[in-house]
Amino acid sequence: MGHAPILQVDDIAVVYNQQASALGGVSLTVPDGGIVALLGGNGAGKTTTLKAISSLLHVERGALVRGIIRYRGIDMTDADPWRLAEEGLVQVLEGRRCFAHLSVEDNLRIGAFVRRPSARGIAEALERIYTVFPRLKLCRRKAAGYTSGGEQQMIAIGRALMSRPSLVLLDEPSMGLAPQVAEEIFEIVGKLNREEGVSFLLAEQNAAVALRHAKAAYVLESGRVVAHGTPEELRQADVLLDAYLGAAAVGARYEDITI
Repeated sequence: MGHAPILQVDDIAVVYNQQASALGGVSLTVPDGGIVALLGGNGAGKTTTLKAISSLLHVERGALVRGIIRYRGIDMTDADPWRLAEEGLVQVLEGRRCFAHLSVEDNLRIGAFVRRPSARGIAEALERIYTVFPRLKLCRRKAAGYTSGGEQQMIAIGRALMSRPSLVLLDEPSMGLAPQVAEEIFEIVGKLNREEGVSFLLAEQNAAVALRHAKAAYVLESGRVVAHGTPEELRQADVLLDAYLGAAAVGARYEDITI
């Protein structure tokens, strides 16, 4: 793992509709080659943080009003989303957002055009994705809308990987998935991190699965970071589990926590 962070977020504040405060000074670091989790309940600010980083706030009338976002040491605070994607920073949005009427393979192909590849380059990228997600190769001709929730999440991640990113922002990857499918998705994330060096910043309500795979985590509450550390450190913070992660009782441990 490199020493310099691939992403540095310093004291960002976000408002919606020019008045509603959503983030009140969030700072975080993603090491190059790291997996970092953003934890917290609904409304904590996880999705807003990711959209601030990927310059997608304007879609929902949001605005970054304070702070600096650095990607690979370069100030990207006001960068256009297309430039971030060209530089290797991509986001997989919450809810998967597949094109239901297009085939699985056509959904994947869309992700490649950020790099303006040749036909050969697209074919090679597809084979790489099918190696990572063998299940997608089996259903590559099927309309994406007729695939399972787990397969649609694989499509969304695969589409992002088609551009060969260095950093992937994942928003609620386990949402709506059976526990074993969510675990499969996170195992693939871990494999991509280990074998290809892809860095991940993932927003997740399911603390159990996230902390089994993340190397560090930040806990958000009402748009602020209230705790951060290694998974081991946060597992021992029973007060934080109760206050911010929805533990049923002190000492419940992460294996039982899904919020």
